[in-house]
Amino acid sequence: MTTPTAPAAAPFWNRQRPSGMPSNRYRDAHARVDLPLTEREWPTKRLTQAPLWVPVDLRDGNQALAEPMDPERKRRFFERMVAMGYTEIEVGYPSASQTDFDFVRLIAETDIAPDDVTIVVFTAARRDLIERTVASIAGISNPVVIHMYTATAPMWRDAVLGHSRESLKELILAGGRDMLELAGHLPNVRFQFSPEVFNLTEPDYVLDVCDAMTELWDARPERPVILNLPATVEIATPNIYADQIEYMHKRLARRDGVILSVHPHNDRGTGIACAELAVLAGAQRVEGCIFGNGERTGNVDIATLALNLHAQGIDPQIDFSDIDEIRRTVEYCNRIEVHPRHPYVGDLVHTAFSGTHQDAIKKGFAEHRSRAAAAGLPESDIEWRVPYLPIDPADIGRSYDAVIRVNSQSGKGGIAYLLESEYGIELPRRLQIDLARRVQQHTDASGEEVTAAAIWEIFTEAYLGRAAGARPSGSAEPAPIALAAFASSEAGGKPSTSLTLSVSGEAVSSEHEGVGPVEALTAALTACGVAIEVLELHQSSVGAGNASEAITLIEYRTQRGDAWAAGRDRSTLAATLAAVVAAANRASANRGSAGTVS
Repeated sequence: MTTPTAPAAAPFWNRQRPSGMPSNRYRDAHARVDLPLTEREWPTKRLTQAPLWVPVDLRDGNQALAEPMDPERKRRFFERMVAMGYTEIEVGYPSASQTDFDFVRLIAETDIAPDDVTIVVFTAARRDLIERTVASIAGISNPVVIHMYTATAPMWRDAVLGHSRESLKELILAGGRDMLELAGHLPNVRFQFSPEVFNLTEPDYVLDVCDAMTELWDARPERPVILNLPATVEIATPNIYADQIEYMHKRLARRDGVILSVHPHNDRGTGIACAELAVLAGAQRVEGCIFGNGERTGNVDIATLALNLHAQGIDPQIDFSDIDEIRRTVEYCNRIEVHPRHPYVGDLVHTAFSGTHQDAIKKGFAEHRSRAAAAGLPESDIEWRVPYLPIDPADIGRSYDAVIRVNSQSGKGGIAYLLESEYGIELPRRLQIDLARRVQQHTDASGEEVTAAAIWEIFTEAYLGRAAGARPSGSAEPAPIALAAFASSEAGGKPSTSLTLSVSGEAVSSEHEGVGPVEALTAALTACGVAIEVLELHQSSVGAGNASEAITLIEYRTQRGDAWAAGRDRSTLAATLAAVVAAANRASANRGSAGTVS
């Protein structure tokens, strides 16, 4: 083990002491891999366009989940990625999983993949696995990339694979020959090779192997080969990865027949920087996961990468204009919540709790509106330069409510904490924001400290009110909607629901086959002219023990926007249906008013 260089004497103002941690056990990147590049061009380059984004959520991200995606989740995720504009998607590892094999066959046998979407399948360099992979793509008319990988770094060669440099190169070439034999004749198929753990592999060796593969596969501009160079385990500062990519970019044979791709991981927390610097260094294609899910600390986050370009005035070529719908899909499919501080998509990223920040943002909004009026242009068309907000939240489908609100949760006693501690209700984050706005209006009007009982009263009026179908006292509004009768059954695995609504005092009955109770109720409401789309559903309870009641919180969408409603009952199903009825009453009452449903 090398002895680390003694640190330079610290200046008098730095009083930090040795930590006592065994840092001497580790070697830096320069001691672990040769880094021969000395003349760098990438520091002078600028990002000017988006690379080809390739989401690997369905393969690399999926294998990092405690509960891998079932077929329904894989399909939903795939269709969301297609809707966002991805034109190359890695869909699975068909030789390693029957679920993955079946999903590739689903693509082959249905029209879920538009003609312009390239399907990527993943395999190790072993003939039987390559055969299985080729069998999975039979009949696919879309462009297909077969992605073969082998780890090449010294530790992997010695301790994992048991190969010398020469024997491992021959193993890789044998896999390449198998791919040529089994799929080289297919006109819609191209090949990809990944020297796994590229960033810890000797540069001369990985260059030799990659050049041998492009020679074998006859890489040329009209049928390019993808060389994917992963930072499989991040071990160095991002500039080193950029040096490694530029070394390959400048020295690869058949460079005009190569698509240079990168696949950074995030072990050091710098995966984003690695990808951005790699593009400066010559990379043309970036693999990652939409919100960075992946093994250990994750794959690189391609949503953040894309929106970083957007914030610099560069079209990311992927549509993030409904970021919350994308987040809902990813959370559902991965069964992992997105952190509230996650760049761009987190629930709190556009919220300022500091009074000085809030003041700057409010003044920035005022200047923005004034500048738009002076130019005679819509506010969405002029340059964005509001303090503390790198992009306009409206670009990704967010409102300004969470940006300019006062921090009622911390300033007024912790709304969410009080409701949970006093009533046992756990509120989703976005409902906390909506409720905080209402509590703030109450406290501004009364000037009094808000109590748990007062918060519960505001909550009840805002979200539970009108769920039971009672006409407000002295109101001239039409009689509310009520669920008068309901019955559900199942025969042969097929659900059946019958229900009767009271709408403006008239009974409206309907029968619904093949859908559950919530879908049946929303369909009946739509038929009555009140269209409700349930976006999310959260279950909680009020009270404890035998006296507790179920409470259902739903986020729903109408033509006027997104809003929340709640229902309460001893039965969870009845509480859910009551929440949908409450939403319908709110939507019906607001159809004639301006602005978003609230």
